Amino acid sequence: MEVRKIKDKQIWEEFLQEVKNKTFLQSWSWGEFQKMMGNKIWRMGLYENENLIGVALVVKIEAKRGRFLFVPHGPIIESRIKNQESRILESLLEKLRQISKEEGCIFIRIAPVCERDEKNKKIFKDLGFRQAPIHIHPELTWQMDLGLSDNELLMNMRKTTRYLIRQGLKNKKLKIEKSQNLKDVEIFNELYQKTVNRHHFVPFSLEYLKNEFLAFSRDSSLRAQNDSVIFLAKYKGEVLTAAIVLFWQKIGFYHQGASSQKYAKIPASYLLQWQVIKEAKSRGCKIYNFWGIADIESEQELEKHPWKGLSLFKKGFGGSKKAYLKTQDLPLSKKYYLTYIFEKLRKAKRRV
Repeated sequence: MEVRKIKDKQIWEEFLQEVKNKTFLQSWSWGEFQKMMGNKIWRMGLYENENLIGVALVVKIEAKRGRFLFVPHGPIIESRIKNQESRILESLLEKLRQISKEEGCIFIRIAPVCERDEKNKKIFKDLGFRQAPIHIHPELTWQMDLGLSDNELLMNMRKTTRYLIRQGLKNKKLKIEKSQNLKDVEIFNELYQKTVNRHHFVPFSLEYLKNEFLAFSRDSSLRAQNDSVIFLAKYKGEVLTAAIVLFWQKIGFYHQGASSQKYAKIPASYLLQWQVIKEAKSRGCKIYNFWGIADIESEQELEKHPWKGLSLFKKGFGGSKKAYLKTQDLPLSKKYYLTYIFEKLRKAKRRV
């Protein structure tokens, strides 16, 4: 097994096209976004007899709580590779330990996209990992199979969701607009800040939102599959809800959302999502990923979770959950345990 850098975008993206279990967090564009945000990255290829069998986008995170290497929703391993995950991870880790030493990192964090089962838990545990105190990206997502007719999709929805979409379609004053103009990220951000004030979560900066939008809209070579679009739901000309949707490799991702409480009875959010779903279908997408939902099994616990409303909203459109193995940390220094305590306390404060 050999681990070496990949510098050719075509090699990277073509490999990922053949893999089913993936998200945009391992895309070439997400690596470009990380560079735009000032983060150092490595695009690692895992080779067996000159055959590329896996890739890993690695990001160096500079944080007050400690410097670390992060693999978001990766590594991605060829679908046909079976029962070799431990050996492949071990080879990757050897390289990541070397980079960590050179960069002064105190731990390695991996957010896997493998199934949340006992086999995969054991693989990471045997390699010295422990469950991270927090997650950076969703560990439980909600997604929809788009290989159905519009009517079939509607019939799979919760009755209330279907009703509100149809009410939205009848409302002549409610319009859904789509934009690929960078300036409209600022319109999104105005609504986003109101959402932050209402729900008390830590927001992304305007710079972050703009760079994410640009990273996925600049790639002309992959324009048909790789794109970012802003959707705006307007009632009487006023923006009530908005979304930044990323399209990548025939998957649509609802990554950023914002809404207003004004005109609460107008089903703007429902109609907007329906138009995004139809847009994804028109682009040949096979899956629409609503992104993260509350990672809670108990209805009693869900009642107290800050993502309760958002989770119920997403689930109302029909679909299924995709549970990934919990984020894993590999401590490399005793300083890691200070980070662990800090993040544990932060999670408790945010109730997520």
